[in-house]
Amino acid sequence: MNGLVAWWARNGIAANLLMIVAFIGGIFGFLSLEKEAFPAGDWNGASVSIAWPGASPQDVEDQIVVRLEEVVADIDGLKRLTGVAREGVGYVNLQTELDVDVDEFVDEVKRRVDTISNLPQSAFPAQVTRWSANNQFMGLALHGNVDPATLDYYADEMRDAIALLEGGELAQVQGTLGEEVSIEVSEAALRRYNLTFAEVANAVRNSSINSSGGTVRTETGTVSIQARQLADTRADFESIIVRQSAEFGTIRIRDVANVVDGFEDGELDATYNGEPTAFIMVNQPEKMDIVLYSDNIKKFMEDANAGRGQDALPEGLRMDLLFDTSEIYKGRMDTISSAALQGMALVMIILILFLRPIVAFWVTIGIGTAFAGGIMILPLFGVSLNFLSLFAVLLVIGVVVDDAIVVGENIHKEVESGREEGLNAATVGTQLVLKPVIFGVLTTMIMFAPWAFIPGPERQFTAQITYVVVAALAFSLIEAMLILPSHLSHMQPQKFEGPVGKLMHLQQQIADSLITFANRVYKPLLEYAVKFRYVTVAVFTSFFVIAIMLVQANIVPFRFMPQIEDDLVQVTIDLPDGSPQSRSLQVRDQLRLAVEQSRATFDERYPQLGDEHMIRDISIVATEGEVQSWIALIPPQDRPVGVSTKDIADEIRANFGEVPDAEEVNFQFTINDADNSIQYALNNDDLEVLRKAADDVKAQLATYEQTYDISDNLSSAAQEIRIDLKPGATSLGVTLGDVTSQVRAAYYGIEAQRLPRDGDDVRVMVRYPKETRESLDSLQDLRIRTSEGREIPLEQVAEISFAPGIDRILRRERMRSVTVFADLVGDSTRATIFADMEQNFWPEFEKKYPTVTRGAVGDIESEQEFVQDITRLYIIAFVVMYILLAIAFQSYSQPLLLMLAIPFGYAGAVFGHLGFGVPMALFSMFGIGAAAGVVINDNLVLVDYINRRREEGAGALQAIVDAGVSRFRPILLTSVTTFVGILPMIAQKSVQAQFLKPMVVSLGAAVAFALFVSLLLVPAFYAVGCEVGRIFRWTWGGKPYRQIGDSYEGEVNIDEEELIGTSRGGRPQPAE
Repeated sequence: MNGLVAWWARNGIAANLLMIVAFIGGIFGFLSLEKEAFPAGDWNGASVSIAWPGASPQDVEDQIVVRLEEVVADIDGLKRLTGVAREGVGYVNLQTELDVDVDEFVDEVKRRVDTISNLPQSAFPAQVTRWSANNQFMGLALHGNVDPATLDYYADEMRDAIALLEGGELAQVQGTLGEEVSIEVSEAALRRYNLTFAEVANAVRNSSINSSGGTVRTETGTVSIQARQLADTRADFESIIVRQSAEFGTIRIRDVANVVDGFEDGELDATYNGEPTAFIMVNQPEKMDIVLYSDNIKKFMEDANAGRGQDALPEGLRMDLLFDTSEIYKGRMDTISSAALQGMALVMIILILFLRPIVAFWVTIGIGTAFAGGIMILPLFGVSLNFLSLFAVLLVIGVVVDDAIVVGENIHKEVESGREEGLNAATVGTQLVLKPVIFGVLTTMIMFAPWAFIPGPERQFTAQITYVVVAALAFSLIEAMLILPSHLSHMQPQKFEGPVGKLMHLQQQIADSLITFANRVYKPLLEYAVKFRYVTVAVFTSFFVIAIMLVQANIVPFRFMPQIEDDLVQVTIDLPDGSPQSRSLQVRDQLRLAVEQSRATFDERYPQLGDEHMIRDISIVATEGEVQSWIALIPPQDRPVGVSTKDIADEIRANFGEVPDAEEVNFQFTINDADNSIQYALNNDDLEVLRKAADDVKAQLATYEQTYDISDNLSSAAQEIRIDLKPGATSLGVTLGDVTSQVRAAYYGIEAQRLPRDGDDVRVMVRYPKETRESLDSLQDLRIRTSEGREIPLEQVAEISFAPGIDRILRRERMRSVTVFADLVGDSTRATIFADMEQNFWPEFEKKYPTVTRGAVGDIESEQEFVQDITRLYIIAFVVMYILLAIAFQSYSQPLLLMLAIPFGYAGAVFGHLGFGVPMALFSMFGIGAAAGVVINDNLVLVDYINRRREEGAGALQAIVDAGVSRFRPILLTSVTTFVGILPMIAQKSVQAQFLKPMVVSLGAAVAFALFVSLLLVPAFYAVGCEVGRIFRWTWGGKPYRQIGDSYEGEVNIDEEELIGTSRGGRPQPAE
């Protein structure tokens, strides 16, 4: 290795070419990176759905969902199985383990579902779909005071035009009802002509067709035979013949029915600032360039609104942005990039002050080389340019500079001492610190490696950080070993001549001040810390114990995922199934009023905004049972300092008030769905038992002051009409199947056929008129028609009664399930409530409900799995790190000394979070990992120097003090440069920077605290280790025992100039 360093130091052209290749490769790598706000990732799972129109939830559960569960429950790789039974449709959701081949898993699900032979005959074929991870990156609102048909037409036109743009391929229309042809036959017409719904539907099927009759080969060529009678317009359907008879002649559909070529049955009210609207949502394509694609679509929108081009909108219609994730992307990227550049500038200033300018310059260039080389290979790992990857760049700025600082400072020191200069100084200076530099990088890589192997969905996000860090560290090591020595090989002792010489002399005095400080201040302190080593160890240990207690007591709270704020507020209000549209419209008006009140409040509170409103626009979609809203805000960079999206959401939530009958009210203001709620799943096949158990859990949660919006997702009891066959009905030739099928045909309808229109299927339904379907009185007039042609009133053959019903059944792990929710105030309450529930509530609950199984779900479930996985992986990482260091230092105990940085870095991070009032989060662990890398590197430099001094004959105390003073400058500089590198981000007050605060606070605080660990605690522990060794040798070997620092043979004070050529730790000679 020494020869390799010497060769590169001598060959400046090779070193420069390597640097140029790294920079050029970094440019090409950057250009090829995808650009997205958040990694799209993969969703590991599949869903199976089967429609059975008109079936009750209980029937769907028994005959569809349970049968699906039976055939898929034992598929290899299945992690979690859930199901939902609703009226007319059943779903089964299958989540897989992360390492499962999802395509093969989906194929196996399809194969097993196809083997089910006992599904209801009238059920539709099963649909098996793989979970999609296409994220919506842009939303448009097409709005205006026009009729629904016009709005629907232009929405489809705009979607098709956007789909032709680069980046708009996955545009979809939302907020509109699908087209449908409804052939509405009244009961009076059925009686008059003695018809049935099935007869009308069959007439449509047999007359409205396109069919091929084959081909005829003649002498002049081939002629195809085609029947093209597919009805597509109202007139086409009206002219279809239903029956021909002597009494009525030719009976056509127009004689017995009203044909409505309109929209599907259902109620939907979509508005944008009060105007009817259709939404065009654009999903993220496979290859993403968020800024470019967003600009393409915005340019199209501007042209359409201005009436330019073939896709111009007519007067009265307009498109506006609902949301644009590229604005969030640009804002966050600008903030992080600016902080990173400022940090690099501060690092360079520090290096110029305390090292020679040439060293500072090439070390700073080395940072750029390391990142350029890392970026060059990132596309190979599927890394994109997003919040997390740029976050990793910021995280590792202070780490990649460490290698260059240690090497550059040691070369600088060689030149300063006059022992070597030029090429020899560069070669020897690098070789002396080769071992701590190499193993410092390797241990830091190991610290980040577990995040790339987490067996859960978090890996698709955390692995990107690992790849960026490891790539940058690898190239920083290459730069420090092979490129930097060549650049510093021309460094000579400074000459202070002329005006520049005076400036350089001033710089030299500043740099020498560190050496003076080390000798006059740090050396006595170090001697004191080593002399009273057990006191030193006790003081630092007490700090660590206090840090643990702060976390355990939730004084420093922990949030698994930080909230990454969005630029808009999304509101979802779920009402009980079966709620009328009128109730949804009431909630819509309540929400709209709350937004208007909040807008007025902010306008009054921040008059400096002028004509701009904090709340720009509101879009609301109200359907039967649900209200959804997107509330657009001004970008964070344009808001007054300190106004977050959460603040605005809280204001709207307060003005909104309560919705007593709502099953769930959710105000979402984050991109990543991070929440602070409590969720418990209860499982049992008896719905009544589940209802009582859920009520008990809700009552307990209500006793905590920090909980609000406590609810469950158990279906509310809805009224249903039950039909029971009367005795004697069978003697009239009527069965229960006849009754239910004809009632279903009248109210739900019979699907006669599906028409292809503009790429969609349009259903043709035969049924009662809408006003009849919406009236219960019409049941009294309904006639049941027998196979003999008789018409019998429904009430003569069936009993009609009202009874409570169920509109939705949820299942989890093949049992009926309910989830209880509670939102929390503040960050520090969830763990406390969970602990209290475990101790004071669940034991009695389990006695009361022995057959009910339970479990925490939602974020807490992910957290528990994550903690188990990452703990296991870090145990492996620490073992690998220990083995690596033990081999490098030929010692069993010294690796433990070097790894002291990890727990004490954690303690420093806790105190940092306490001081800044920032909750700890997953990102904090990355900061602690980076800090551990920095300080392990410092410890390596220190312990390696102590070992060399010991091998040269110095006693323990002398070696410790000499090493501490000699290595004070590089240790201090590596820690200070890491801290100042993130100082601009710590000082950031913008909303965009807040989600990074846990990382930068933990990194900065951990490095600051661990600096004292390296300078004081590690020497004290080293002395303790020496003393333990002496006691062991005295006890078992009979050797005389002497205190550390006592005068004895071999413990001499060796000056630096005498450190030459020893067998293992001495100065290497430059390779020729």
